[in-house]
Amino acid sequence: MTRSAQTLRSCLLAAVLLLPGGCYYAHVARGQASLLVHRQPIDHVLADPATDAAIADRLKLALQARRFASDALGLPRNGSYTRYVDLHRPYVVWNVFATPAYSIKAVNHCFPIAGCVAYRGYFSQVQATREADRLRAQGNDVSVGGVPAYSTLGWFDDPVLSSMLRWDDDELAGEVFHELAHQRVYVAGDTAFNESYATFVQRQGLDDWRHARGLGPVDPRGDRMEAAFTHLVIDFRQSLADIYAGGGDTAALAEKKRAAFADFRERYARWRDADFAGDKRYDAWVAGDLNNASLLPFGLYEQWVPAFTALFAQVHGNWSAFHARVAALARKPKQARQAELEALATSTCATPCG
Repeated sequence: MTRSAQTLRSCLLAAVLLLPGGCYYAHVARGQASLLVHRQPIDHVLADPATDAAIADRLKLALQARRFASDALGLPRNGSYTRYVDLHRPYVVWNVFATPAYSIKAVNHCFPIAGCVAYRGYFSQVQATREADRLRAQGNDVSVGGVPAYSTLGWFDDPVLSSMLRWDDDELAGEVFHELAHQRVYVAGDTAFNESYATFVQRQGLDDWRHARGLGPVDPRGDRMEAAFTHLVIDFRQSLADIYAGGGDTAALAEKKRAAFADFRERYARWRDADFAGDKRYDAWVAGDLNNASLLPFGLYEQWVPAFTALFAQVHGNWSAFHARVAALARKPKQARQAELEALATSTCATPCG
C-alpha cells in the first residue's frame, strides 16, 4: 500500500517543541532533540569504511536528489537532508487519528504555527498506543499509522532517516522533494493545500529528476490506481456521513455502519478485479480493522493537485514563478484561496498540458 494512503505525514514545529509544560510537548521535544543529537553528516557516513554498502548507495542517491531539489526545482538550499540518523526502529513517528463512533469528522489538535491537524504524532509507539487506548475509552474510532518521515518546516535541518532508506529510488527522491516543498510554502491549518502542493512538487519534480537522469517517465499505472482507490474511499466516506446524518438509536447506527463497511469491502473487490486485475496492493488494508478514523487521511494529498498542475502549466514550467504564485495563494484568506484553487482545478490545464 502506498505511503500516502497509509498515513498522514507529520509536521512538528520548533515553536511547538519549545512550549513549556505539558506531557505531550515534553515528549515531542525529547523526540526531536534525540534526532538532532544523533544526526551525522552524510559525507562522514559515506567515508566510514564500516558503513554498509547498500546504505551508502541509498545515501548517495539522497544527496543527489537533495542537490537537484535546489538546483532544478527551486526548493530551499539549506542543511536539510545532508545528514543521517539511524533510528533503530521502523518509523520515526506514529500518528494517532480519531473520530467519534458515528461521525467522519476528525478529533482535531491545534498547535501554534502548524494550526489544526487531524492527528497527534508520537516518537514512541508505546505512547501512541496509550493515546489510542485513551481515545477508544472515550468511545471514539481510532487508527494508528507509522510515519517514515516528517518535516519541521525549516525550523531544523531535517535529516535523512533510516526509515526512508527502504523505499525505492523514486520514492526516496520524491520524499526529499515533498518535504522540502513544505519548507518553501506552508499555510497553518490548511492541510489539503499544503499536502496537495507538496504532492504536486513531488510528482512533477520526480518527472524532471528522471528526465535529467536519462530515465523514462514514471509508470502511470500506480498513480492511476492510487487516485482511483482514493476516490473509492472518499465516496464511501461520504456514504457513511449520510448514514450518520440520518440519525437513529445507537443499535441501528451500529448495524448500518457494520453493513456499510461490509459493502465497501465487496465494492472494492469488484472494482479491483474489473479495473486492476491481479494488483492486490490494497487488499491487506481493506481486509484490516477499518473504522471511521482509518478513512481520514484520504484525499488530503490529492484534492488540489489538478489546480497546481494548471498553475504550473500557466507559468510554462518555470519553477521559480510557480513557487511565487503558490506563495501568493498562501497569503490569501482561505475562502479566496479555495475559490482560486477551484477555478484552477476546472481550467483547461488541470491535467498536464501546454
